[in-house]
Amino acid sequence: MALKQVIEIYEALDSALADGDRVSEIFGARGVEVDVQAVESEKGSTDFVRIVLAGRQGKSAGGSAPTLGVIGRLGGVGARPEAIGLVSDADGAITALATALKLADMAREGDQTTGDVMMATHICPDAPTEPHEPVPFMGSPVDIAKMNELEVSEDMDAILSIDTTRGNRVINRRGFAITPTIKEGFVLKVSAPLLDLMTYVTGQSPSVVPITTQDITPYGNGIDHINSIVQPATATDAPVVGVALTSELPVPGSATGANQIMDIEGAARFCIEVVKAFGAGRCTFYDATEFERLVELYGPMTHLQTLGK
Repeated sequence: MALKQVIEIYEALDSALADGDRVSEIFGARGVEVDVQAVESEKGSTDFVRIVLAGRQGKSAGGSAPTLGVIGRLGGVGARPEAIGLVSDADGAITALATALKLADMAREGDQTTGDVMMATHICPDAPTEPHEPVPFMGSPVDIAKMNELEVSEDMDAILSIDTTRGNRVINRRGFAITPTIKEGFVLKVSAPLLDLMTYVTGQSPSVVPITTQDITPYGNGIDHINSIVQPATATDAPVVGVALTSELPVPGSATGANQIMDIEGAARFCIEVVKAFGAGRCTFYDATEFERLVELYGPMTHLQTLGK
């Protein structure tokens, strides 16, 4: 159960004063160092937060266990002054931070993961909004390229990218869902081990987000995207799977009072189970042999990781 950690992070971010230092204080009380970097633009500012949790056999300890990246994607945790309070879009940050906080608490109790975990997100209590159909999107003080630069690391062997995904009509179930695996411009089949873990966590049939080719291309190309959930895949050759917080009907990212605490807890608990299984070599995001065969037959698709012609 990660409910305690979800509530702790939720309360810390549900404030006009939310920032990276507030997050750093929470983790510092657990003896965990947090890297905070403030970034400004003409649209405002945000604090990027990065945390590395060492595993027993992780690379940081000289071991060979793979490293999982957990990225919380969002425009901002708040949309002030347009809206007061935590917005729906905040779920990516809450889930990623609660996942890291629970893992830190587990390590203190003797349950250290096998591999390293790298968590990254950003905290902005006053992000802009922007028009989008069927409901408005949350904007961000920084663009996707800057987010990828500060959140995606070459040390990540696979990535879970968590994002609120309620502003659409194609995933019509409340809770959380995963995307197919994205790797080097290919939309691969959904990972069976991840589907199993989702079933174990929820006790229900797993949900899958119908990602399209245009969704895996970079922002800025004038093409519509479901949201930024798999944008980390444009900046790495590691496999990326999105973890989407979903709803039955479209909900704007800027809506307040829309964060479903138990859905966030379920998503965090799923991420924790993936961390444990991935580092121990029990969970693969894709079939490496099949991927090599795809490239052999059809050639590389890495051009889809670029802005195109």
